[in-house]
Amino acid sequence: MLTKEALIIKLKESKDVAVLTGAGISAESGVPTFRGKDGLWRQYRAEELATPQAFAANPKLVWEWYDWRRSIIHPLSPNAAHLTIAKLEKYYDKFTVITQNVDGLHAKAGSKNIIELHGNIWKVQCIVEGNVMENYEVPLKEIPPKCKCNALLRPYIVWFGEPLHPYTFENAVAAVESAQILLVIGTSAIVQPAASLPIIAKEYNKIVVEINIDDTPLTPIVDLSIKGKAAEVIPSLFFWLPT
Repeated sequence: MLTKEALIIKLKESKDVAVLTGAGISAESGVPTFRGKDGLWRQYRAEELATPQAFAANPKLVWEWYDWRRSIIHPLSPNAAHLTIAKLEKYYDKFTVITQNVDGLHAKAGSKNIIELHGNIWKVQCIVEGNVMENYEVPLKEIPPKCKCNALLRPYIVWFGEPLHPYTFENAVAAVESAQILLVIGTSAIVQPAASLPIIAKEYNKIVVEINIDDTPLTPIVDLSIKGKAAEVIPSLFFWLPT
């Protein structure tokens, strides 16, 4: 079994590292899950609103929900884990952030090479032309927002019942297959297909390290499981980084 001290040595020596991040890292910046018992908005749950069917039936309602979510996320800042992860791109020959989060905090921290598995709440897509654009209006000036072509814009989010955006998962798999070390940070390791990435890494004999406050289904198979908050653990693993 790998020790934390041995991991730090390997992190210093490696040339290619990837991280997979989930809701836990964002929760430490104050981002709610918007699901479960804390995810109720008016009388609706996320599973009722984050679907193509809900958008087709009532785009205004869906966009009101997303406008509310954006208003909560907008003032929040990246935490020490996000900021440390952003620094790693300058240290490694290849470094990839794979995230299940849609809040944009990795980009806000300065990360560039990001694979957003589930999209980004600060991007919109024309439902006719397919164009993807950034939109940081809080609150939105028009609900539902429209494209210049007058078609509706939708959140650039992968909804329940939808596949991931083209090539997104393939790029994530490629990053995991090439990396020497995969750090799995703040994810329950349940939601597919993201949950399969650590399994793929293990199949390719990569070092897989889990950082989480709780045990997950992944815990028994990783090389090292570190219990704790990402904002504390990640900086402690990379204390040696040049400033």
